[in-house]
Amino acid sequence: MEMYEWEALSKNGEKRKGEMEGHDPGAVMAQLRRQGLKNPTVRKKSAKSLKGGKITEMEIVVFTRQLATMVGAGLPLVSCFDLAAKGAENRMLQEVTLRVKADIEAGTTLTDAMIKEPAMFDELFINLVQAGEQSGILEAVLNRLAIYKEKSAALKAKVKSAMTYPVAVLVIAFIITGVLMIFVVPTFADLFKSFGAELPMPTRIVIGISNWVQASWWVVLVVMGGAGWSFTNAYRKNRPFHYQIDKLVLRLPIFGLILRKAAVARFSRTFGTMIAAGTPILDCLENVAKTAGNLVVQEAVMNARSSISEGRTLTEPLAASGIFPPMVTQMIGIGESTGNLEVMLEKVADFYEAEVDRAVDSLTALLEPLILVILGVLIGGLVVAMYMPIFQMGSVVG
Repeated sequence: MEMYEWEALSKNGEKRKGEMEGHDPGAVMAQLRRQGLKNPTVRKKSAKSLKGGKITEMEIVVFTRQLATMVGAGLPLVSCFDLAAKGAENRMLQEVTLRVKADIEAGTTLTDAMIKEPAMFDELFINLVQAGEQSGILEAVLNRLAIYKEKSAALKAKVKSAMTYPVAVLVIAFIITGVLMIFVVPTFADLFKSFGAELPMPTRIVIGISNWVQASWWVVLVVMGGAGWSFTNAYRKNRPFHYQIDKLVLRLPIFGLILRKAAVARFSRTFGTMIAAGTPILDCLENVAKTAGNLVVQEAVMNARSSISEGRTLTEPLAASGIFPPMVTQMIGIGESTGNLEVMLEKVADFYEAEVDRAVDSLTALLEPLILVILGVLIGGLVVAMYMPIFQMGSVVG
């Protein structure tokens, strides 16, 4: 299937244009004539015009909220996507929206139109929309989906900020240290040669490290780059390795606790949203597992799915996984027995999202003085080591 741009005249002689997918121009022209359009002209959409960058998660959040609002206001789907396309600043988002609009105009269901755009609509999004279309509650489902996307994006941003801050500071410290070792320390080393005296041990160590870095900096970069590439490649392609890393990450002090709380919040929010939309519970758990973001959590959810399919409860395998705290499994158990599972899941999601917020704030407050100490020891140690010979010389002269 290729994307084509078309222009044609309506029955009233008005000029219309748009985009449509088809196997060839003839198929597109035939489809346009079946819609009652006259004198169609069709041309293949250029590869250049299809480029527009990546659609960010926040743009999808805004689009989902806009779509939910417009559908709730009673606008037809075609008008909703038309307005969304006109308001889109991202070219790729505009292209995707227009293609969905064209498919709907051609008689395709919203679900089938979205299936063609995996870059924007993930499996969870499509399944929820399909449930809404089939049950006639598309407006309610879109509102829930908008809330879910907003909460999910906020949670991901919080976790990302917790991970990014210390890494960014350490990278900056590494760069500053490298600059000092390559450019500043050699200048001092040349100065110290004229002293004709034995240098203090810390100074000799720093100069030795500087000489090695100057001679072998490319080795450091190659080793670091190779190690990073090997790790990334193994993490993506080697499932056992991926699983062990995900398991290790959840056991990390402080960071692991934040990630476990985020995993519980994501599980509860996704599961609750899908149940409220009327999706069968086995399908819910399958989709929740796919969006878990961690193979250990995914395994726990799939074990729960197997338990339900065999007639057992949901809570037993979740409790056995060691990821879900007793409070969570107890609330899920209450929800199962009372028939209010989606309500309990939303309460759990709200609680653990707030817990992640508090944990990230506490981590930031803890890391700030710790990082200052590390930077002070690292940079301050280099400065002291370089000035020790000068101090010694001053005391001798005095």
